[in-house]
Amino acid sequence: MNKNGQDIEIEDLHFKASAGAPPGAQVLSLAALSARDHGHDRDPYALVRPSFHHLIAVRSGRLDCSVDFVEHTLAAGAWLWVRPGQVLHFRSDLTAADGTVVLFQSGILDPATAKAAHVDRPALRTAPLHPRDDAPRRTLGLLEDEYGRLAELPLEAHIEVVRHLLSVLLLRLAHERGGHGGDERGSEPFLRFQQAVERDFARSHRVEDYAARLGYSVRTLTRATRSAAGCAAKHFIDERVLLEARRLLVHTDLVTSAVGERLGFPEATAFTRFFRTRTGETPAAFRARYRNAPD
Repeated sequence: MNKNGQDIEIEDLHFKASAGAPPGAQVLSLAALSARDHGHDRDPYALVRPSFHHLIAVRSGRLDCSVDFVEHTLAAGAWLWVRPGQVLHFRSDLTAADGTVVLFQSGILDPATAKAAHVDRPALRTAPLHPRDDAPRRTLGLLEDEYGRLAELPLEAHIEVVRHLLSVLLLRLAHERGGHGGDERGSEPFLRFQQAVERDFARSHRVEDYAARLGYSVRTLTRATRSAAGCAAKHFIDERVLLEARRLLVHTDLVTSAVGERLGFPEATAFTRFFRTRTGETPAAFRARYRNAPD
């Protein structure tokens, strides 16, 4: 509930193609995104869980948002890639920042590009990207320009142009430093570890347990995870536990001890200590902050 006693609702947001636009992709300014939502009687500042990708680039100004309840401030030059299933919340005026958002479904890309750009890989940690050079920005400029030239080409050709430019943009961003495009991103140890964590994070928080179950050494899992996700294996587990904790605290009325128990903590104090160490606030304070947020 929020401060007015209303339940906090997170809307499942599905992709809606614009008339005359290529199926599976849209390129909009932040201001146009706000106007479009208002035009469809949608609140652009509501919490949503999109079933498609949001690729956000800010040219000037500042945009405040949260992804899976982690807050981010995007300044000029920052990019943010929000994956399907993540909870997105725009927290500042969309018209106060000059930027672009590319909305797209994974299916618009060919399988080879989707694999190379890690498009369908779940993202536990979403962080702003700051590209090393201007190549992504220039590619985005080309994509924006061609997206608006629908009448100049047959529809099939226009779709292919948009598809190819989007592919170039995603491939560049996926392999930026900080974009988790490490050499072992697709390695078998990491993929098996990731699947095991997704299945068992509420039962075990120890790297040693996963290593024994999968038949790898702790060192192998740590090395593969650091290369693929940019963090140690233990941190990867903790991030998944933390994500689920945030979801339960916002979505349910479970007391803190029940949330901790569901996530594998034997005592409420252990869960509170874990949460505060990693977020800087208690579970109760985190829940209150979201439930007291203005409408």
